[in-house]
Amino acid sequence: MLPAHIVTGQKHKSDNEANSRASWNTPRSDSRSGLSYGSRMALSFALTSLMTVLILVCVIMVVWGSAFSEYTRANVVDLAKLTSEKLADSYEQDGEWTVDTLYAIAQSSSISDDIGLQVLDAEGTILYDDTWPVASVAADVKKSEAEPVPDTGSAEEGSVVATDQGSAGQEAATSAEGSATAAEKDEPKIKFDRHGLISTAPTDEEGAITEPITTSDGKVVGKVRLWVLGSDVLLTKTDTAFREKTIDAMFLAAAIAVAISVMIGLFVSRMLTNPIRRITGTAKQIRDGDLSARTNMRGDDEIDQLGETFDEMATSLEKDLKHERRLTSDVAHELRTPLMAMLATVEAMQDGVYPTDNEHLETVASETRRLARLVQQMLDLSRMENHTAPMNIEAVDMVELVRGIVNAQEPLFHERDLRLRFADETQGKMPFIKVDPDMITQCVINLMSNAMRYTPEGGWVIVTVGLDRKHLTISVSDTGIGIAKEDLSRIFGRFWRADASRAREAGGLGVGLAVTKQIVERHHGFISVESELEKGTTFTIHLPREQQQQPSSTTIER
Repeated sequence: MLPAHIVTGQKHKSDNEANSRASWNTPRSDSRSGLSYGSRMALSFALTSLMTVLILVCVIMVVWGSAFSEYTRANVVDLAKLTSEKLADSYEQDGEWTVDTLYAIAQSSSISDDIGLQVLDAEGTILYDDTWPVASVAADVKKSEAEPVPDTGSAEEGSVVATDQGSAGQEAATSAEGSATAAEKDEPKIKFDRHGLISTAPTDEEGAITEPITTSDGKVVGKVRLWVLGSDVLLTKTDTAFREKTIDAMFLAAAIAVAISVMIGLFVSRMLTNPIRRITGTAKQIRDGDLSARTNMRGDDEIDQLGETFDEMATSLEKDLKHERRLTSDVAHELRTPLMAMLATVEAMQDGVYPTDNEHLETVASETRRLARLVQQMLDLSRMENHTAPMNIEAVDMVELVRGIVNAQEPLFHERDLRLRFADETQGKMPFIKVDPDMITQCVINLMSNAMRYTPEGGWVIVTVGLDRKHLTISVSDTGIGIAKEDLSRIFGRFWRADASRAREAGGLGVGLAVTKQIVERHHGFISVESELEKGTTFTIHLPREQQQQPSSTTIER
């Protein structure tokens, strides 16, 4: 009873309609949309380079920017100390603050044009400030006047500025709330009334550098403050230009690095994709039926090894296909021969040509057994390859097992005028190992049958049981026709026979060695073969001895 299947929201189809539908597609076109492998690799190189450069630039900007800021601040600190020393020397020489001193310091070449200067006396009164429009004017006044400023009581500093400097002095006079008094001594001093003049110099410690003015005797007579005009981080125009050029250079280097990465990516991707295209082209040729196509790639890197492996696979595939084609002919011949003999005998008996007696019935029975044997060989091989054949593992005395096989097969060898001998080279160690005795028996019989089939009359076949350090060995040696050197690597393949005509005459489909190989491998062993043309062949089964055991309650007489 078929299970019910209900799908809501869809129109149900009848069983006949559903079962009659089928689909099939020819191989799709080789032209496909999207980026090629080489393009993706070049893009990956470019993105990797870009990310690396960006990370590098960010790290450099953070670390270098901090170091550069400390460097520029240190320069301003050094300049402030130098200015403080100069002011202290001038104060000691004059004994007081004078216009000439301040003007000389302000116009000194050691102070850049974009660095602001402010001088304060010991009481904190601002004596000079670059942000005052009258600072330089006052200095010019002292420089232009040869005599002291008269004490008029009403003369304003702003009016002097207006007289000598035009509109700038007038603007300063308008903003002042009080008036400047005249100097009471012969030498004029900077004791102007500065009410109403507002300094725009930065007041925070980060925006300006403050250095005390200390005389040689340790007396603090004032302070000097330096800052960079138009900058909050003490960067002069030269420093700013240098930083901008450095950043531009970094981005230029990033662009160059990305461009170089793209070129390297294209070059490397071409190197990698060319052999891949070669392998792909060869695969297409094989797909289209040219089984002789090969990449012919040789080398030590992974892609060259892939090409070599692909060629080996193609060679193996070509051989398998040839074997399968030959299998069709062999199976047809091998199955047709007993079938035709059976059919001819049965029809003859039906027509009265042959009597229905035991002799003719035995002919039919013999051909039937032959046909069953061929089919069974094919079935055994299929089961072994699919690992579906059950294994009955038990501890077996291999010497006695092989000896019994040899004794049972001896009459068959005697009928073919062949001499069969058993040799025990285990030195009486009674090697018990865990195997499936039926499967091992089949292996030994297959090897002995091959030796009997390809050994001429009067020849020898020797079956030997021996031991080495890790394995128990079962060898079957003959004095037969031998196997060509180029065929040794293929003798365990399915349906392989070195000489099809002679093998057909001897009978068999060429699956005995393939079955033997599968059985031995299921026992975690291997088979070796040595052969020389016209001199003979030796097959040796190697079975591991790791699970060797000696039953305590079993005694075997020999």
